Amino acid sequence: MDTPNYIKALLIPSNGNKPRARRVWGIDLEQVWLPFFTATNTMGDTAIPADALGCPIRLGYNADGSVKFSKTGRPITKVAKDLSDSVRLVRDNFTAGLLSYANGVIADNPEGYKAQVEAARVAGEPILSKDRANLDKAMAEQMAEAVAVAQSKAKGKGKAKVEVMA
Repeated sequence: MDTPNYIKALLIPSNGNKPRARRVWGIDLEQVWLPFFTATNTMGDTAIPADALGCPIRLGYNADGSVKFSKTGRPITKVAKDLSDSVRLVRDNFTAGLLSYANGVIADNPEGYKAQVEAARVAGEPILSKDRANLDKAMAEQMAEAVAVAQSKAKGKGKAKVEVMA
């Protein structure tokens, strides 16, 4: 099985520019999703309402109709439901495509796939062992510190009782 070009394209690094705009599913809303869905509407592949494309970010409201604010006092915004639903559909189809590709490779080359899984397991084992040892050590240190704090508090309370009785 030859790797499809669309899969190869997913593995090519981007130019490194990181936009700071609103992201939906980790992808820029203004630079990617809006042009994409405008194009799919143009071609008749989707029927996303014009208001969702024209005003994709909506103010959030409470059940009583008042504007919703975050704990920091900022107004809460959300992506228009029709647009959000379309992104979810693309995400689900994307995920299904990735799984389909993986299953195709497994079916066409089970030995090669199994060899990759085993190589990854073997390569990851030293890292896993080191992390496990470091975690055990850190937890033991935290436990010893917690015991020391508890003992010093207990000694402090014992002295306070003795002084009150004296």
